[in-house]
Amino acid sequence: MKALGNILWIIFGGAVNSLLWLLMGLLWCITIVGIPLGKQCFKFAKLTFAPFGKEIVDEGGTASTLANILWILLTGIPMAIENFVFGFVLCCTIVGIPFGKQYFKIARLSLAPFGVQVK
Repeated sequence: MKALGNILWIIFGGAVNSLLWLLMGLLWCITIVGIPLGKQCFKFAKLTFAPFGKEIVDEGGTASTLANILWILLTGIPMAIENFVFGFVLCCTIVGIPFGKQYFKIARLSLAPFGVQVK
């Protein structure tokens, strides 16, 4: 089921979402200060390309909290809104509920990507 879910995910919007994370990572990497934030974007671009079968575990600390605050103020809110809207629209249909749940998972990551481990 994971493979089929990931294939359908890529076809119906996952590739676009992954490209948005890559673009955000490239924009962050323009400055030296933003490189850690850009690296985090690249990690989540990989996750958003095939999210089925992966879990997210919180392992936060003080440094990750400070980075998350900076992230939310500069990047996180637009990315979270976009993912939440897609998830809500998909959950309006029975067939789209599994995909909507993946968008909600990614929306949560869009708000606080630091201090989490993808397993």
